[in-house]
Amino acid sequence: MTNEWCGWREATERALYGPGDGFYTRPGGPGPAGHFRTSVHASPLYAGAVATLLCRVDSALGRPDELALVDVGAGRGELLTGVLAALPGEVAARLRPCAVERAARPAGLDPRIEWRGELPAAGSVTGLLFANEWLDNVPVDVVETDADGVPRRVLVRADGTERLGGPVDGADAEWLRRWWSPAAAPDAAVERVPDAAGGAASRSAAADAARSPGLRAEIGRPRDEAWAQAVRTLRAGLAVAADYAHERGDRPPFGTLTGFRDGREVTPVPDGSCDITAHVALDACAGPSARRLTQRAALRALGVDGRRPPLALAATDPSGYVRALSAAGAAGELTDPAGLGGFGWLLEPVGEAGTDLLGAVGAA
Repeated sequence: MTNEWCGWREATERALYGPGDGFYTRPGGPGPAGHFRTSVHASPLYAGAVATLLCRVDSALGRPDELALVDVGAGRGELLTGVLAALPGEVAARLRPCAVERAARPAGLDPRIEWRGELPAAGSVTGLLFANEWLDNVPVDVVETDADGVPRRVLVRADGTERLGGPVDGADAEWLRRWWSPAAAPDAAVERVPDAAGGAASRSAAADAARSPGLRAEIGRPRDEAWAQAVRTLRAGLAVAADYAHERGDRPPFGTLTGFRDGREVTPVPDGSCDITAHVALDACAGPSARRLTQRAALRALGVDGRRPPLALAATDPSGYVRALSAAGAAGELTDPAGLGGFGWLLEPVGEAGTDLLGAVGAA
Protein backbone atom coordinates (compact mmCIF):
# COMPACT_ATOMS: atom_id res chain seq x y z
CA MET A 1 0.00 0.00 0.00
CA THR A 2 1.21 3.49 -0.84
CA ASN A 3 0.63 6.44 1.46
CA GLU A 4 -0.47 8.87 -1.25
CA TRP A 5 -3.63 10.94 -0.96
CA CYS A 6 -6.66 9.63 -2.86
CA GLY A 7 -10.41 9.32 -2.52
CA TRP A 8 -11.96 6.66 -0.30
CA ARG A 9 -13.25 4.74 -3.31
CA GLU A 10 -9.77 4.21 -4.75
CA ALA A 11 -8.25 3.56 -1.34
CA THR A 12 -10.91 0.99 -0.45
CA GLU A 13 -10.53 -0.79 -3.78
CA ARG A 14 -6.83 -1.31 -3.12
CA ALA A 15 -7.28 -2.17 0.54
CA LEU A 16 -9.99 -4.80 0.01
CA TYR A 17 -9.18 -6.22 -3.41
CA GLY A 18 -5.53 -5.41 -4.16
CA PRO A 19 -3.88 -8.32 -5.99
CA GLY A 20 -2.18 -10.57 -3.48
CA ASP A 21 -2.47 -8.31 -0.43
CA GLY A 22 -6.09 -7.12 -0.27
CA PHE A 23 -8.15 -7.81 2.82
CA TYR A 24 -10.41 -10.18 0.86
CA THR A 25 -7.96 -11.38 -1.79
CA ARG A 26 -4.99 -12.20 0.46
CA PRO A 27 -4.17 -15.93 0.06
CA GLY A 28 -5.05 -18.05 3.06
CA GLY A 29 -7.32 -15.46 4.66
CA PRO A 30 -10.37 -16.60 6.66
CA GLY A 31 -12.89 -14.76 4.51
CA PRO A 32 -15.76 -12.68 5.88
CA ALA A 33 -16.64 -15.26 8.55
CA GLY A 34 -13.33 -14.60 10.27
CA HIS A 35 -14.15 -10.95 10.88
CA PHE A 36 -17.89 -10.41 11.14
CA ARG A 37 -21.11 -12.37 11.50
CA THR A 38 -23.52 -12.32 8.58
CA SER A 39 -26.95 -13.93 8.29
CA VAL A 40 -25.36 -16.78 6.33
CA HIS A 41 -23.07 -17.60 9.25
CA ALA A 42 -25.71 -17.02 11.93
CA SER A 43 -27.89 -20.01 11.10
CA PRO A 44 -28.56 -22.60 8.38
CA LEU A 45 -32.14 -21.29 8.46
CA TYR A 46 -30.95 -18.46 6.21
CA ALA A 47 -29.72 -20.82 3.50
CA GLY A 48 -32.97 -22.74 3.94
CA ALA A 49 -34.96 -19.56 3.30
CA VAL A 50 -32.94 -18.83 0.15
CA ALA A 51 -33.60 -22.42 -0.96
CA THR A 52 -37.33 -21.83 -0.44
CA LEU A 53 -37.13 -18.64 -2.49
CA LEU A 54 -35.19 -20.46 -5.21
CA CYS A 55 -37.88 -23.14 -5.39
CA ARG A 56 -40.53 -20.43 -5.80
CA VAL A 57 -38.49 -18.87 -8.59
CA ASP A 58 -38.13 -22.30 -10.20
CA SER A 59 -41.88 -22.86 -10.08
CA ALA A 60 -42.63 -19.39 -11.46
CA LEU A 61 -40.22 -20.01 -14.33
CA GLY A 62 -41.92 -23.29 -15.22
CA ARG A 63 -39.13 -25.50 -13.86
CA PRO A 64 -36.53 -24.91 -16.60
CA ASP A 65 -34.07 -27.64 -17.57
CA GLU A 66 -31.27 -25.52 -16.10
CA LEU A 67 -31.88 -23.29 -13.08
CA ALA A 68 -29.18 -20.86 -11.95
CA LEU A 69 -28.35 -19.61 -8.47
CA VAL A 70 -25.76 -16.83 -8.64
CA ASP A 71 -24.29 -15.85 -5.27
CA VAL A 72 -22.61 -12.43 -5.65
CA GLY A 73 -19.99 -11.74 -3.01
CA ALA A 74 -19.90 -15.42 -2.12
CA GLY A 75 -17.23 -15.30 0.58
CA ARG A 76 -16.07 -18.88 0.92
CA GLY A 77 -19.18 -20.39 -0.66
CA GLU A 78 -21.08 -20.93 2.58
CA LEU A 79 -24.47 -19.84 1.26
CA LEU A 80 -24.32 -21.98 -1.87
CA THR A 81 -23.19 -24.95 0.19
CA GLY A 82 -26.13 -24.50 2.55
CA VAL A 83 -28.67 -24.04 -0.24
CA LEU A 84 -27.48 -27.17 -2.03
CA ALA A 85 -27.96 -29.14 1.20
CA ALA A 86 -31.47 -27.73 1.70
CA LEU A 87 -32.88 -28.17 -1.81
CA PRO A 88 -35.10 -31.04 -2.89
CA GLY A 89 -33.13 -33.50 -4.99
CA GLU A 90 -35.10 -32.82 -8.16
CA VAL A 91 -34.31 -29.10 -8.01
CA ALA A 92 -30.68 -29.64 -7.01
CA ALA A 93 -30.23 -31.93 -10.02
CA ARG A 94 -31.11 -29.06 -12.39
CA LEU A 95 -29.29 -26.36 -10.47
CA ARG A 96 -26.30 -24.47 -11.82
CA PRO A 97 -24.76 -22.87 -8.71
CA CYS A 98 -22.34 -20.04 -9.42
CA ALA A 99 -20.21 -18.08 -6.93
CA VAL A 100 -19.03 -14.60 -7.91
CA GLU A 101 -16.11 -13.67 -5.68
CA ARG A 102 -12.81 -11.88 -6.22
CA ALA A 103 -10.95 -14.13 -3.77
CA ALA A 104 -9.57 -17.45 -4.96
CA ARG A 105 -11.71 -20.58 -4.89
CA PRO A 106 -11.48 -22.20 -1.45
CA ALA A 107 -10.17 -25.73 -1.12
CA GLY A 108 -12.74 -28.48 -0.69
CA LEU A 109 -15.67 -26.57 -2.14
CA ASP A 110 -18.44 -28.66 -3.71
CA PRO A 111 -17.31 -29.32 -7.30
CA ARG A 112 -20.81 -28.51 -8.56
CA ILE A 113 -20.23 -24.84 -7.69
CA GLU A 114 -18.78 -22.72 -10.49
CA TRP A 115 -16.33 -20.13 -9.13
CA ARG A 116 -15.74 -16.94 -11.08
CA GLY A 117 -14.22 -13.53 -10.41
CA GLU A 118 -16.82 -11.48 -12.28
CA LEU A 119 -20.51 -11.46 -13.05
CA PRO A 120 -21.89 -13.69 -15.82
CA ALA A 121 -22.60 -12.09 -19.17
CA ALA A 122 -25.72 -9.99 -19.59
CA GLY A 123 -28.86 -12.03 -20.27
CA SER A 124 -27.12 -15.36 -19.68
CA VAL A 125 -28.81 -16.47 -16.45
CA THR A 126 -32.26 -17.87 -15.70
CA GLY A 127 -33.06 -18.22 -12.02
CA LEU A 128 -32.12 -16.38 -8.83
CA LEU A 129 -29.29 -13.91 -8.27
CA PHE A 130 -28.65 -13.33 -4.58
CA ALA A 131 -26.24 -10.77 -3.11
CA ASN A 132 -25.91 -11.00 0.66
CA GLU A 133 -23.84 -8.13 2.09
CA TRP A 134 -22.12 -7.50 -1.24
CA LEU A 135 -23.11 -3.92 -2.05
CA ASP A 136 -21.77 -2.57 1.26
CA ASN A 137 -18.30 -3.66 0.11
CA VAL A 138 -18.55 -1.98 -3.30
CA PRO A 139 -16.14 0.94 -2.72
CA VAL A 140 -17.56 4.46 -2.63
CA ASP A 141 -16.18 7.96 -2.22
CA VAL A 142 -16.90 9.94 0.94
CA VAL A 143 -17.76 13.64 0.99
CA GLU A 144 -17.86 16.19 3.79
CA THR A 145 -19.22 19.72 3.88
CA ASP A 146 -16.55 22.35 4.56
CA ALA A 147 -16.85 25.47 6.72
CA ASP A 148 -18.94 27.10 3.99
CA GLY A 149 -21.25 24.10 3.64
CA VAL A 150 -19.74 23.04 0.30
CA PRO A 151 -19.55 19.24 -0.19
CA ARG A 152 -15.94 18.24 -0.82
CA ARG A 153 -14.42 14.87 -1.54
CA VAL A 154 -12.60 13.37 1.44
CA LEU A 155 -9.05 12.29 0.64
CA VAL A 156 -7.32 9.63 2.70
CA ARG A 157 -3.92 8.00 3.07
CA ALA A 158 -3.22 4.35 3.85
CA ASP A 159 -2.74 5.17 7.53
CA GLY A 160 -6.27 6.60 7.70
CA THR A 161 -5.32 10.28 7.83
CA GLU A 162 -7.91 12.42 6.04
CA ARG A 163 -8.13 15.85 4.48
CA LEU A 164 -10.70 17.61 2.29
CA GLY A 165 -10.17 17.68 -1.46
CA GLY A 166 -11.98 19.52 -4.22
CA PRO A 167 -15.72 20.20 -4.45
CA VAL A 168 -17.95 17.39 -5.68
CA ASP A 169 -19.26 17.99 -9.18
CA GLY A 170 -20.80 16.26 -12.19
CA ALA A 171 -22.69 12.98 -11.78
CA ASP A 172 -21.57 12.56 -8.17
CA ALA A 173 -22.96 15.97 -7.21
CA GLU A 174 -26.23 15.14 -8.93
CA TRP A 175 -26.43 11.82 -7.06
CA LEU A 176 -25.93 13.61 -3.76
CA ARG A 177 -28.65 16.14 -4.58
CA ARG A 178 -31.10 13.45 -5.56
CA TRP A 179 -30.40 10.72 -3.03
CA TRP A 180 -28.73 12.17 0.05
CA SER A 181 -29.80 15.78 0.52
CA PRO A 182 -32.61 15.78 3.10
CA ALA A 183 -36.02 16.52 1.61
CA ALA A 184 -38.23 18.91 3.52
CA ALA A 185 -41.37 17.15 4.67
CA PRO A 186 -44.71 18.95 4.18
CA ASP A 187 -44.76 19.78 7.88
CA ALA A 188 -41.04 20.52 8.20
CA ALA A 189 -40.05 23.52 10.26
CA VAL A 190 -39.98 26.60 8.03
CA GLU A 191 -38.72 30.04 8.97
CA ARG A 192 -39.32 33.25 7.06
CA VAL A 193 -36.09 34.99 6.08
CA PRO A 194 -35.51 38.21 4.12
CA ASP A 195 -34.89 37.73 0.43
CA ALA A 196 -32.62 39.83 -1.77
CA ALA A 197 -35.43 42.30 -2.48
CA GLY A 198 -36.23 42.79 1.18
CA GLY A 199 -39.28 40.53 1.13
CA ALA A 200 -39.76 37.25 2.94
CA ALA A 201 -38.77 33.88 1.56
CA SER A 202 -39.34 30.41 3.00
CA ARG A 203 -36.37 28.29 4.02
CA SER A 204 -36.75 24.84 5.54
CA ALA A 205 -34.67 23.69 8.49
CA ALA A 206 -33.76 20.62 6.44
CA ALA A 207 -32.30 22.77 3.68
CA ASP A 208 -30.18 24.65 6.21
CA ALA A 209 -29.02 21.36 7.72
CA ALA A 210 -27.90 20.19 4.31
CA ARG A 211 -25.38 23.03 4.24
CA SER A 212 -24.06 22.61 7.79
CA PRO A 213 -20.27 22.15 8.09
CA GLY A 214 -18.93 18.71 8.98
CA LEU A 215 -21.77 16.61 7.56
CA ARG A 216 -20.63 13.49 5.70
CA ALA A 217 -22.11 11.22 3.07
CA GLU A 218 -21.13 8.29 0.89
CA ILE A 219 -21.67 8.63 -2.86
CA GLY A 220 -23.59 5.46 -3.73
CA ARG A 221 -23.48 5.84 -7.50
CA PRO A 222 -20.95 2.96 -7.99
CA ARG A 223 -23.33 0.68 -6.12
CA ASP A 224 -26.27 1.70 -8.29
CA GLU A 225 -24.19 0.80 -11.33
CA ALA A 226 -22.93 -2.47 -9.84
CA TRP A 227 -26.47 -3.55 -8.95
CA ALA A 228 -27.82 -2.64 -12.39
CA GLN A 229 -25.08 -4.74 -13.97
CA ALA A 230 -25.92 -7.67 -11.69
CA VAL A 231 -29.62 -7.48 -12.59
CA ARG A 232 -28.76 -7.43 -16.28
CA THR A 233 -27.16 -10.87 -16.01
CA LEU A 234 -30.67 -12.32 -15.70
CA ARG A 235 -32.59 -13.41 -18.74
CA ALA A 236 -35.52 -14.19 -16.46
CA GLY A 237 -35.98 -14.59 -12.74
CA LEU A 238 -35.34 -12.58 -9.60
CA ALA A 239 -32.41 -10.55 -8.26
CA VAL A 240 -32.18 -9.97 -4.49
CA ALA A 241 -29.80 -7.80 -2.49
CA ALA A 242 -29.74 -8.04 1.31
CA ASP A 243 -27.66 -5.47 3.17
CA TYR A 244 -27.26 -2.78 5.77
CA ALA A 245 -29.40 0.00 4.36
CA HIS A 246 -30.90 3.42 4.90
CA GLU A 247 -33.63 5.42 3.18
CA ARG A 248 -33.45 8.90 1.64
CA GLY A 249 -35.58 10.45 4.33
CA ASP A 250 -33.35 9.13 7.10
CA ARG A 251 -29.75 9.23 5.88
CA PRO A 252 -27.18 9.31 8.71
CA PRO A 253 -25.87 12.90 8.92
CA PHE A 254 -22.28 11.79 9.44
CA GLY A 255 -22.24 8.81 7.07
CA THR A 256 -21.72 5.16 7.96
CA LEU A 257 -18.15 4.35 6.87
CA THR A 258 -16.57 1.90 9.31
CA GLY A 259 -14.23 -1.07 9.59
CA PHE A 260 -14.31 -4.61 10.98
CA ARG A 261 -11.49 -6.85 12.12
CA ASP A 262 -11.57 -10.12 14.08
CA GLY A 263 -15.24 -9.72 14.94
CA ARG A 264 -14.96 -6.16 16.23
CA GLU A 265 -15.85 -2.79 14.75
CA VAL A 266 -12.74 -0.67 14.24
CA THR A 267 -11.73 2.65 12.70
CA PRO A 268 -11.64 2.22 8.91
CA VAL A 269 -8.00 2.33 7.80
CA PRO A 270 -7.37 1.53 4.10
CA ASP A 271 -4.13 -0.41 4.57
CA GLY A 272 -5.54 -3.91 3.96
CA SER A 273 -5.74 -4.75 7.66
CA CYS A 274 -9.53 -4.50 8.05
CA ASP A 275 -12.82 -4.69 6.24
CA ILE A 276 -14.14 -1.32 5.05
CA THR A 277 -17.88 -1.01 4.70
CA ALA A 278 -20.69 1.54 4.52
CA HIS A 279 -24.47 1.15 4.58
CA VAL A 280 -26.26 0.99 1.24
CA ALA A 281 -28.79 3.41 -0.21
CA LEU A 282 -30.95 0.59 -1.55
CA ASP A 283 -33.64 3.04 -2.63
CA ALA A 284 -31.14 4.58 -5.05
CA CYS A 285 -30.15 1.16 -6.39
CA ALA A 286 -33.74 0.08 -7.02
CA GLY A 287 -34.97 -0.18 -10.58
CA PRO A 288 -38.53 0.77 -11.57
CA SER A 289 -39.91 -2.74 -10.96
CA ALA A 290 -38.07 -3.34 -7.67
CA ARG A 291 -39.59 -3.63 -4.22
CA ARG A 292 -37.97 -3.12 -0.83
CA LEU A 293 -38.78 -4.74 2.49
CA THR A 294 -37.05 -5.63 5.72
CA GLN A 295 -35.26 -8.92 6.20
CA ARG A 296 -37.71 -9.67 9.00
CA ALA A 297 -40.66 -9.44 6.58
CA ALA A 298 -38.85 -11.34 3.83
CA LEU A 299 -37.75 -14.24 6.03
CA ARG A 300 -41.16 -14.55 7.65
CA ALA A 301 -42.68 -14.77 4.18
CA LEU A 302 -40.19 -17.57 3.48
CA GLY A 303 -41.13 -19.56 6.57
CA VAL A 304 -38.55 -18.39 9.14
CA ASP A 305 -40.50 -17.86 12.35
CA GLY A 306 -38.99 -17.02 15.72
CA ARG A 307 -41.99 -18.02 17.81
CA ARG A 308 -41.24 -20.42 20.68
CA PRO A 309 -42.64 -23.96 20.37
CA PRO A 310 -45.60 -24.85 22.61
CA LEU A 311 -44.49 -25.85 26.10
CA ALA A 312 -46.64 -28.99 25.87
CA LEU A 313 -44.14 -30.36 23.34
CA ALA A 314 -41.55 -30.57 26.12
CA ALA A 315 -43.64 -33.22 27.85
CA THR A 316 -44.41 -35.34 24.79
CA ASP A 317 -41.13 -34.91 22.85
CA PRO A 318 -38.37 -33.37 25.00
CA SER A 319 -35.64 -33.66 22.36
CA GLY A 320 -37.96 -32.28 19.69
CA TYR A 321 -38.79 -29.37 21.99
CA VAL A 322 -35.11 -28.57 22.49
CA ARG A 323 -34.50 -28.64 18.72
CA ALA A 324 -37.52 -26.44 18.08
CA LEU A 325 -36.45 -24.01 20.80
CA SER A 326 -32.98 -23.78 19.29
CA ALA A 327 -34.44 -23.13 15.83
CA ALA A 328 -36.72 -20.44 17.27
CA GLY A 329 -33.70 -18.74 18.84
CA ALA A 330 -31.82 -18.78 15.53
CA ALA A 331 -34.89 -17.50 13.70
CA GLY A 332 -35.26 -14.77 16.29
CA GLU A 333 -31.71 -13.58 15.63
CA LEU A 334 -32.26 -13.50 11.87
CA THR A 335 -35.52 -11.56 12.20
CA ASP A 336 -34.70 -9.26 15.12
CA PRO A 337 -35.72 -5.77 13.87
CA ALA A 338 -32.92 -4.22 15.97
CA GLY A 339 -30.35 -6.52 14.36
CA LEU A 340 -30.21 -8.70 11.28
CA GLY A 341 -33.97 -8.46 10.80
CA GLY A 342 -33.60 -4.74 10.21
CA PHE A 343 -31.50 -5.29 7.08
CA GLY A 344 -33.01 -4.13 3.82
CA TRP A 345 -33.96 -6.53 1.03
CA LEU A 346 -34.21 -5.28 -2.52
CA LEU A 347 -36.13 -7.57 -4.88
CA GLU A 348 -35.97 -6.91 -8.58
CA PRO A 349 -37.86 -9.22 -10.96
CA VAL A 350 -36.81 -9.75 -14.55
CA GLY A 351 -39.70 -10.86 -16.73
CA GLU A 352 -43.20 -11.58 -15.52
CA ALA A 353 -42.27 -14.71 -13.59
CA GLY A 354 -40.61 -13.02 -10.62
CA THR A 355 -43.17 -10.34 -9.87
CA ASP A 356 -45.19 -11.77 -6.96
CA LEU A 357 -42.90 -14.39 -5.47
CA LEU A 358 -43.20 -13.02 -1.93
CA GLY A 359 -46.91 -12.34 -2.23
CA ALA A 360 -48.38 -9.37 -0.43
CA VAL A 361 -45.33 -9.05 1.83
CA GLY A 362 -43.31 -7.89 -1.17
CA ALA A 363 -45.30 -4.67 -1.19
CA ALA A 364 -44.66 -3.91 2.49
